[in-house]
Amino acid sequence: MSMEKIRDWLREKRITEVECLVPDMTGKARGKFIPADKFIKEDSRLPESILVQTVTGDYTDIHDELVNPMDTDMTLLPDSNTMRLVPWAEDPTGQIIHDCHTRQGEPHPLASRNVLKRVLALYEAEGWKPVVAPEVEFYLVQKNIDPDYELEPPIGRSGRREAGRQSYSIDAANEFDPIIEDMYDFCEAQELDVDTLIHESGLAQMEINFLHGDALDLADQVFVFKRTMRETALRHGIYATFMAKPMEREPGSALHIHQSIVDAKTGENIFTNEDGSEHERFRHFIGGMQKYTPGAIAFYAPSVNSYRRFAPDIAAPVNLNWGYENRTTGLRVPDSGPQARRLENRFPGVDANPYLAIAASLACGYLGMKKKIDPSEPHGGDAFLEPITVARNLQAALALLEESEDLKNAMGNRFARAYAAVKREEFEAFNKVISSWEREYLLLNV
Repeated sequence: MSMEKIRDWLREKRITEVECLVPDMTGKARGKFIPADKFIKEDSRLPESILVQTVTGDYTDIHDELVNPMDTDMTLLPDSNTMRLVPWAEDPTGQIIHDCHTRQGEPHPLASRNVLKRVLALYEAEGWKPVVAPEVEFYLVQKNIDPDYELEPPIGRSGRREAGRQSYSIDAANEFDPIIEDMYDFCEAQELDVDTLIHESGLAQMEINFLHGDALDLADQVFVFKRTMRETALRHGIYATFMAKPMEREPGSALHIHQSIVDAKTGENIFTNEDGSEHERFRHFIGGMQKYTPGAIAFYAPSVNSYRRFAPDIAAPVNLNWGYENRTTGLRVPDSGPQARRLENRFPGVDANPYLAIAASLACGYLGMKKKIDPSEPHGGDAFLEPITVARNLQAALALLEESEDLKNAMGNRFARAYAAVKREEFEAFNKVISSWEREYLLLNV
């Protein structure tokens, strides 16, 4: 039925080529271009090794333990719910996200989309359905051909670069109207549920909010949006970057995740009692988020650059406090009505793989509800003034992940092992690089 639906869609849209997409561990698109007539006749395959490749394109020392050393293919199954046009392509082109399966027909445990499906199945077994709403921050920057040069904001319509803080400024956002209009057109063509756009506090830093909905669908939409925003910016001669901390003196970019859970049959918010008060499940969800976030940080902050957000005076959460309407805490309860009661996870950076960030966040809350974990008292002040308790580098975060047996079980032990190995390889590759700071302050002073 799914292939029949896809076949009809390809013919209706007169599509001549299909982008066969697979999100890798980083959250980037891997895959192949296939002529439409061939796509509907033949199975698609890709080497399973693409699931455990580092951001530099390398492999870990235990690569042959993670995947078949013969570099065998995995089968790709298209998800008809993810069919979208590619609005920037010259010829009629479709894009379809695929699920990865082993040669035995099982969901591949190292595919990040399958990891999210695994966590969602835990909720389904309880009769629950997560509802999420992501907020995606990013920077527009001038083209940077030489990585030795620092990034700088692009020139806007006025012919000038931004200066100073421009939080929520309409005029500052209007500087990039042509880019924003194209972005909205591309998003509409792909049926992405983007809601509001605001100018964030950084120079040429923007935030796009998505309407709340199904967790897997929203992860797909964030995945597609990142591709869309990069393409839109390139068409205007600049970059859109989803680095967590692209500029030294500017705030980092986050992927905030609003989460609520509803009864799968009735649609009622399970965080709320019949009289509108908080259900104990809500407190347990928060308790689980507090208990398991130290191990989940490795998924929220997946690169060496991610940890530059977790520093004093940068407006990113640095400890495990939670609070009502408190944006200084990593876990915030927005002021909303009983049926919209939810928790905002402010820890993930925008560089996080959306499938893994959402999966880890929901896994933490699920474990809290199942184990009835009580949270601390809500923080009523400035949590930034409290001691930093989250991991400050990728190596430390991976060690905490490896100690969290419950979280690894929820995400999949084989996947957790592969993730730690890949990210540790990235850390070691970064650690070999001598920075300009070291040359500046150590060359002649030690």
